[in-house]
Amino acid sequence: MQTLAPRKRFMLAAILLVASFIGLMSQTMMVTALPVITRQMHQPLAIVQWLTTGYTLVVGIITPLSANLFEKFRNRPFFLTIIGSFILATFVGGIANNFWLVLFARLVQAAAGGLLISFQMITLVMIYPPEKRGTIMGISSLVVSFGPAIGPTLAGFLLSLYGWRSLFWSVMPFMIIIWLIGLVVMPNFTRPKNIKFDFVSVFEMLIGLTLIMGSLSFISTSPLSSLIALLIGIVLTAIFYRRQLHLTSPLLNVKLFSIRSFSLTIIVGTLLYMTLLGTEQLFSVFSQNTLHTTSMMAGLILFPGAIVNALGGAVAGPLYDKYGVKWIVLTGIMISVVATIPTLFISNHIPVWLLSLLYTIRFLGLGISFAPLISESYRDMATKDISQATAINNCIRQLAGAFSITILVIISEIPATAVNGMRLAMWVTFLFGIIALAYFVSYLNRRK
Repeated sequence: MQTLAPRKRFMLAAILLVASFIGLMSQTMMVTALPVITRQMHQPLAIVQWLTTGYTLVVGIITPLSANLFEKFRNRPFFLTIIGSFILATFVGGIANNFWLVLFARLVQAAAGGLLISFQMITLVMIYPPEKRGTIMGISSLVVSFGPAIGPTLAGFLLSLYGWRSLFWSVMPFMIIIWLIGLVVMPNFTRPKNIKFDFVSVFEMLIGLTLIMGSLSFISTSPLSSLIALLIGIVLTAIFYRRQLHLTSPLLNVKLFSIRSFSLTIIVGTLLYMTLLGTEQLFSVFSQNTLHTTSMMAGLILFPGAIVNALGGAVAGPLYDKYGVKWIVLTGIMISVVATIPTLFISNHIPVWLLSLLYTIRFLGLGISFAPLISESYRDMATKDISQATAINNCIRQLAGAFSITILVIISEIPATAVNGMRLAMWVTFLFGIIALAYFVSYLNRRK
């Protein structure tokens, strides 16, 4: 890779971080819009939630390809193609006249967004030296946390004034500007390699994971078909995993899981990410459908959590460089777990300010955990494996996030009342936190 001067390195990081911020913000802007679209397009929530679940799922599926694509193509045309695809999908979503076309636009957005986030993370890790990775990953965590966290709040404001189509039109001008800036200033700093794609692996992963996630959405209406789809999906995914172990150039280098610092920190980070996405979705739906708040108020309920989540990530990165991972992540997980306890007994009379406070405290704990966990996962990683490790990390987190949203929505609809459904779903997220804490303690003990 070509060495970049500090000024060019800073410029490149700025372009990537701004583009990632907008892409990630777009990912979660639909969270606040789900109740609105459910009413206007006369679709059940279990289907409409695919505007967020489908996005997350596609990001997870496309992410494993990112490492190979990053190595196969020069970075500049690759970046411009990603942003161009995102712009085109955003335009289609803005003019769509039915739900399925909106969903199609969201899925194309997701493919571009997934490649963009991986491109950003791989590039930042590669162009910055190890002694500065904690800081730059802290800044990246600020973007990765603040973008999706602020999305629902901004969406609530736009929905109250302009309707759901504005969620597409509002981001398109910014992405066009980024594309033009990238065209002018982005350098070509990578050398393409002769990478061959294993299309069998792509097929196995795509069909397997889609069947698993799709089966969960229809389990209440078509239990037998859903069970068959689930079993086929699990078998295909298992075949995909086994195939990766025997390929010389795997789509995902699953052998990296043998590195303890990588595998255990990924498990912890994934469980926390499942908590983050699931909580965000459920709090928005609960506030609008049960507390009968407006879309704007639902967004404002989530806004303080967005702020502290982002700032927590920015502060935690430099602290990791100085003090290590132990006490930062332990503190973050404990804050998140403790803040979950009151939601286990939530009622439809809970004050809006208290709901927002519990959400904020929980997101503070999650925010200060992510950046140190990501940095720690690279602790024993060879430089040549960083792109694959990043792809695996992003893939697992996004797929688990999609699973979390789907399963928590389904669980919340099992009880007869929405309040009991919310309580049951919160118990599941509480369990996520406890398991994450147990795995992190196990990692600390193994590291000694």
